[in-house]
Amino acid sequence: MRFVRRFRNWFWVASVVVFAGLTATGGYWAHRMLPEPIVKWMLDTDIQTQAQLWQRRILSQISSGAGAFEDQQLSDADLEFLRLVPNTSDIYRMKLVSDEGLVFWSTRPEDIGSTLANSKVRAAGISGEFLLEASQKDASEIDGLAIHSLEIDTTKRHLVYEVYTPVFQDGAYVGTLVFFKDVTGLHDVLYERVDKGVTYGALALILVMLGTAVFMVRTSRNQMRRIDDRNSEEREILENQMQLAKEVKLLGELNEWLQSSRSLDELFDMVIKFMSHMLPECAGSIYVYSNSRDVLDGVSSWNDGVVKRHIHPEACWGLRRGRTYTYGTSEVDFICEHAEPHDDSPYFCFPVLAHGETVGLMHLKKRPDVSDHDFLAVRKLAQMCAEQISMAIANVRMRDQLQEQSIRDPLTGLFNRRHMIDRLRHLVDLSGDRTRAVHVIYLDLDHFKRFNDTHGHDAGDYVLRAVGEVLDASCSDDEVACRMGGEEFVILWPDLADAELKHRLDALRSKITGLSLNYQTKNLPKVTASIGVASSPQHGTLPQDILRAADEAMYDAKNNGRDRIVFAGHPSRSATAPLVLSKDEALSEEEAKPSKGDIAAE
Repeated sequence: MRFVRRFRNWFWVASVVVFAGLTATGGYWAHRMLPEPIVKWMLDTDIQTQAQLWQRRILSQISSGAGAFEDQQLSDADLEFLRLVPNTSDIYRMKLVSDEGLVFWSTRPEDIGSTLANSKVRAAGISGEFLLEASQKDASEIDGLAIHSLEIDTTKRHLVYEVYTPVFQDGAYVGTLVFFKDVTGLHDVLYERVDKGVTYGALALILVMLGTAVFMVRTSRNQMRRIDDRNSEEREILENQMQLAKEVKLLGELNEWLQSSRSLDELFDMVIKFMSHMLPECAGSIYVYSNSRDVLDGVSSWNDGVVKRHIHPEACWGLRRGRTYTYGTSEVDFICEHAEPHDDSPYFCFPVLAHGETVGLMHLKKRPDVSDHDFLAVRKLAQMCAEQISMAIANVRMRDQLQEQSIRDPLTGLFNRRHMIDRLRHLVDLSGDRTRAVHVIYLDLDHFKRFNDTHGHDAGDYVLRAVGEVLDASCSDDEVACRMGGEEFVILWPDLADAELKHRLDALRSKITGLSLNYQTKNLPKVTASIGVASSPQHGTLPQDILRAADEAMYDAKNNGRDRIVFAGHPSRSATAPLVLSKDEALSEEEAKPSKGDIAAE
């Protein structure tokens, strides 16, 4: 019994020793052989997963996506984004390689234009496989090491992964994204933890290794997830900053273009183009107050926005309340009448202000394929756009008012002499081929000085305004009525045949003589005018020559009895003869001609 018991004790001792030896031996070889393959497998798996994410994120930020690998063209925004990638991720170096192996962009400028000599890259790319190559590199070869490593040991060689991710466009291989990642720290952490797990003993080697492997996988994944979350936050901040910079740049360009517009029509054309680009989430329209200010006229729309011909100011809550109105953000909302029919989707109404005065309305509605959240998120940018448009409208209107004041006669509202000369020069230039005639009608009111002396200058001004209304009503399209000064007027009638010119001159003279004017309860005398007519190119091709001919014809009309029409080169007939002479009619009667000095005095 004692022998059996002793034998059993020695057996367990021997078993323990053998098992301990086996465990120690297994642990030793496990310690020597197992950690590195396990760590490599973990690194390969995680880095390949990361590479897929890197590829999607980078291609989604490049304006032409995978197409950039075909034409090898990158915009300024693409270059700016790519240059920021190493600073916002754990990638320290990156290359963009064509399907032929040409490096057309790299974080190292000296690499651009070089060719990859590794034939395995193209073979792996064509087959759609990720290629991972691990190597030991000196610290000096790692770009931006201070950014990607917390502890820097310049004497230590670093484990670097070169990751080749194929890029496809429409199913065809078009190039490769090459990433360089320093995994030294992560490798050391993983190796140390795996090594501790295998040293527990041979008995628990498999369980410990499995448990440690699971733990390490989870730990590393959590760590990578935390790193990814931190990188995602940093990328989101960077993307927000880049988006803000882009919006500020676009707003600056919008302001520059709008301020250079020559008219409201041109301004609204610019607004359509910019708003379609800056606010693709919105269908928009713009309304501007009519001259009577009783309604707003629809002037432009974009992104399938519906613009009505007219809306009433009371039909918009934004205009009625005098501030921006957002439908769809409060528990209780009221729909603007101009937004009917409405599908209950959110919209904005931005009053357009110019120097404190409301001049219009910008209406933005959510497009069908856009979420309510994304639409409401553009409110601030839309508000800034509305402010830019408001300032531009104010500037164009002020410029138009100043321009109008510079070319208008303040008493009659007709164009002034300077504008008439510019307009006549333009019409003469258009008639340079001598196929179009420009007729200049020069009018002078008869005995107007005597009229002022008798009835007063206020009554004279009243008469001038009345005659100005008749002259303005006689013009249409590109025809122009001007006040030369005093009681002298000029009308420019282009492209009239002789018969039509005669008819319109006769009608004009009849309307002037037919004026029935009453000023301060007193009936004023009948108004008559002496009218001279000259034409280009018959009487000259320079504005001064044509005006001189018309002026001389007008004096001929005064010399021959006034209240009549004379064509340049043809003296007038008597008062009993027809008042309008054709260009080919000859003189039939002679009248007593007062001197030019007497006429000027009158």
